[in-house]
Amino acid sequence: MTVRRLKTYTGEQGYVYQYYYVGKRPAMVGLSNAPAVEYVFDVTSDRKTMFSVSLFVPKDTLKGWAAHHGRELTEAEEYAAVKMRLFRGFDEIEDMMGQAGITAEPQIRFWRKLETGDDVGWGA
Repeated sequence: MTVRRLKTYTGEQGYVYQYYYVGKRPAMVGLSNAPAVEYVFDVTSDRKTMFSVSLFVPKDTLKGWAAHHGRELTEAEEYAAVKMRLFRGFDEIEDMMGQAGITAEPQIRFWRKLETGDDVGWGA
C-alpha cells in the first residue's frame, strides 16, 4: 500500500490547499495531439472533497529547454517545475475546487523563469 504524503499550500487568493502527487504518464495534448507528459495531483481546499489536477508538459517544451541549455532536465527538475506551476495555479485561480480543475501547458518562458529567477514571460 502506498502512503501518500499530504502537503499544504496557501494560495494568494486565501484558499489553503492540501495536495499529494499521484503520478505521471504519457499523454497527448492540443489540437495536434502532440506528445506530452501528464502530471496528476489530488487536491482539496475543504479537507473533504478531493479533485484531480493534471498539468501537461509538452515534449516540444522539454526539447526546447534542452536545446537552449545544452542538456535535458533531470526528473527532479521537471517535477519541481511542474509543482511550481501547480502553485501558480493555486495563486491565480480563485476557488480552484469551484471550477472543474485546471489543465496547464507550461511554456518555455516558464522554464526560463525557473532557472534564471527573472520575470521573463510571467505576465503572459
